[in-house]
Amino acid sequence: MAMTTLSTTVDEGNTGRVDLVVRQLSDSSRSQVRGMVDHGCVSINGAPCKSVGTPVATGDVVSIRFNPTQRYHEKKKRWDDRTFTVSFEDDHLIVVDKSAGTLTVPTDRDEVNTLVERVSIYLSHSRSKRQACLVHRLDRDVSGLVVFGKNERIAAQLIEQFKQRKPQRVYTAIVAGVISSDEGTYHSHLATGKNLDRYVTRKSPETETAITHYRVVRRMADTTLVEATLETGKRNQIRVQFADAGHPVLGDPRYKTEQAAHVRWIRKRIALHAKSLGFEHPVSGEAMQFDSPLPSAIAKFLAGSR
Repeated sequence: MAMTTLSTTVDEGNTGRVDLVVRQLSDSSRSQVRGMVDHGCVSINGAPCKSVGTPVATGDVVSIRFNPTQRYHEKKKRWDDRTFTVSFEDDHLIVVDKSAGTLTVPTDRDEVNTLVERVSIYLSHSRSKRQACLVHRLDRDVSGLVVFGKNERIAAQLIEQFKQRKPQRVYTAIVAGVISSDEGTYHSHLATGKNLDRYVTRKSPETETAITHYRVVRRMADTTLVEATLETGKRNQIRVQFADAGHPVLGDPRYKTEQAAHVRWIRKRIALHAKSLGFEHPVSGEAMQFDSPLPSAIAKFLAGSR
């Protein structure tokens, strides 16, 4: 098909956004103009136009090279959010990969840009207008996989799976010191102090049972790479149990901080990542399994270790 080229010089009467100029020039619909911009058909003063909202001024030359018989569909925009990336999404739930440094939900201080807020904003842009309903959490300085229901009913079904310890949750951690056992289990009773720190203590009506299974993946000179599988999911569970055993997670600012410090761990985050998440889909019953690559901070530390 022959391509058509149209050009116009912007005068004082049609300054503003480039899409308005292109609509007048080509007699096209708004969606067609968005599609033409996305497919590189529009230029301003010879340079490709990247956005329909680009402003144009008097004297600018707007040109279009397009096939008038073709329907130009707008390209799906990649969601850009530093707090998370989408690992999976359907009509019922969404699995995201959370960035370290992001709170899952706001505290009493009403922080903004929490994960639940950012995922809710993402979902508000979809046609279905679903909501992000909390199922479980990750600590602020921990990265990795989190699932949200898109309505309260789905979230409640997923929460019930977590209560029954059905989901598979595997974490990667770099801990201080060299762990001698190849694998093991921490079975503890956790309590909460006045400053909200957690600690291991004797069983009582106020304590929570915490069970973590671990295996050593790699031993280094003064640190150990481990995989920790949660049987229970209590707040700060992995961090508290490994610290209690004398192997705090590198960079932990709350539990055995001096021992958790390492000359080569210079990140503000801690060396803990929720790498795998498995559960049963609450609608289809299908076994769902998701894996997240190691964040660069952990990968770089391992690459420089012996």
